[in-house]
Amino acid sequence: MNVLRFFLSIAVLLLASVFLTAPASAQATRTWVSGVGNDADPCSRTAPCKTFAGAISKTATAGEINCLDPGGFGTVTITKSITIDCKTTEGGVLSALVNGIVVNTPAGSSVHLRGIDIDGAGTGLDGVRMTGQGQLHIEDCNIERVTSNGVEFLPNGASELYISDTRIAEAAGGAILIKTTGAVGINAILSRVELTNSANGILVDGTGNTSAMNMALTDSLVSGNTGNGVAVKSVAAASPVRATIVNTTISSNAGVGVNANGA
Repeated sequence: MNVLRFFLSIAVLLLASVFLTAPASAQATRTWVSGVGNDADPCSRTAPCKTFAGAISKTATAGEINCLDPGGFGTVTITKSITIDCKTTEGGVLSALVNGIVVNTPAGSSVHLRGIDIDGAGTGLDGVRMTGQGQLHIEDCNIERVTSNGVEFLPNGASELYISDTRIAEAAGGAILIKTTGAVGINAILSRVELTNSANGILVDGTGNTSAMNMALTDSLVSGNTGNGVAVKSVAAASPVRATIVNTTISSNAGVGVNANGA
């Protein structure tokens, strides 16, 4: 009888351990952050996390992080498909001395950034830096006061960049840099963007690449930059670089308004 009780006790303990540990390892499709949250919490609606970095580890691939209320949610590195949506409130990222948001995703990934205010505080590096592959969507965002580029799109494989309804200002390196090396096809669609008071507005640089790079700019403002407004660059034997600009104001830049440079 004692032996039977012993084995029954062991079975109960094992079963209990399964139920206790399973929820801890699960990832939610939707998580939440709050200015008064705690990263030790499960990032649920009623127990939100404090930072994007804390929430992303608890969010499933292709899931979504939402901002519950205004707050500064910190810098983050994204390595999987995900949406960060703060469109209905203030979702702040203060990125002094570092990059604001780094996207290093595998092929086939899709990252959406909505309603995020990235402030480099005069010492931050890139506002958004893409070094992976896939689609990067930046919507209704504000990026300012960085020492490098507002958006630096440097994918390591065929990728797409979509920026809409977004302001980029005071970027010491340039508002938007699109560049890569190797054979990497790139399509960039920029719509209703405001690129001001930076070193350059947009630079699409095909140097070192051998695949086509295409950029379309529509319904936008590129003004007050200390360099060129829009520049596309290609050297001999490098990728063909094509730019289409429609219904856009490019004015009051210290350099050339639109510069097509190279082969």
